[in-house]
Amino acid sequence: MVKKYQLIDLFCGAGGMSLGFTDSRFCGDFDSILAIDNNKDAVNTYNANFGYREHCLDANIEQWLNSNTVPQADIVIGGPPCQGFSLLNKNRVGDARRALWEPYMDIVEQSGADIFVMENVPGLLKSPEFADICKRAGGMGFEMLEPAVLNMADYGAPQTRKRTIAIGVKAGGFDFGMLPEFPPRRTHAAPGTSNELPPWLTVEEFIADLPEPVGTDIRYEKKPPLDLHFGRTPTPKSIERYKAVPVGGNRFDLQRNRPDITPMCWINKKSGGTDLFGRLWWDRPSVTIRTEFYKPEKGRYLHPCMNRPITHREAARLMSFPDDFKFTGSKIEVARQIGNAVPPVFAGAIARYVSELMECRKLTGKKVA
Repeated sequence: MVKKYQLIDLFCGAGGMSLGFTDSRFCGDFDSILAIDNNKDAVNTYNANFGYREHCLDANIEQWLNSNTVPQADIVIGGPPCQGFSLLNKNRVGDARRALWEPYMDIVEQSGADIFVMENVPGLLKSPEFADICKRAGGMGFEMLEPAVLNMADYGAPQTRKRTIAIGVKAGGFDFGMLPEFPPRRTHAAPGTSNELPPWLTVEEFIADLPEPVGTDIRYEKKPPLDLHFGRTPTPKSIERYKAVPVGGNRFDLQRNRPDITPMCWINKKSGGTDLFGRLWWDRPSVTIRTEFYKPEKGRYLHPCMNRPITHREAARLMSFPDDFKFTGSKIEVARQIGNAVPPVFAGAIARYVSELMECRKLTGKKVA
């Protein structure tokens, strides 16, 4: 049996990143030995999928650190809560979540890991905290690879979701002249931009085969994909609003076609984002799937042609979760788990790159202290 690299996943959520690292459909070179999150429903989902040791803990990471020994591992991954860095958070200064990178780095140090991978929103790179993270990493003997903001559609996700990936590599145990170039080579490209790579994957390729949704709640007694493929109970006015939005349209089309049923706040706001109350396109990737994707007033979350928002199953597929991944909890909690996740197919691309890094460690013959 081939020995796998030992992995710790912090702020793991439902486990999208772990799935990309540990599942052979994406990478499979890693074995998760510890995961931590403070959302009970997400932890239950994680253990339902990776629970061969029930090793995902529902815990406050700082409190856990104060009373537990960190196991030895090869790599630590995870995304300290991103709301503190997000442009959507108008109260970013002083947000306590910005400081959660500190216990993350404590666990990196205590685990003896040779590599860490930090995933976060693009705003991380321009934050003063990122300079502190790099300084702390240097003091622990890590060299930071040049961080990059990556579009997940470039790595096989049917979604134009952009995230920062920052990787630290323990100096002394690697020949840095042998390390593969970062970021990893793209697997897909925007249509018309490359003669070598296939175009971005589309919404149609991931959800067009699904039937009309049935019911209005999670049906755990049903086999996937029908367990999460349920609808809502929109009012007659909401249905009329959906009908007024054409293929690829948005709230401005609603305002033009049916001003009589357009919310007054939208009529008074003549500019702004074009995704609100918008329809996804069949022939493009999805926009970023967020935690309230089932509310079309929150973004471009109307089905490409049906008069309804996308379902939980459709959102999970647009995040590249396989149908056999088991989500647990209420429909609101499951939506939160889906929207907060790292798409496994993207995590797999990062995992394969990290696996190449670890092979460089083997080739040097050096032992990392």
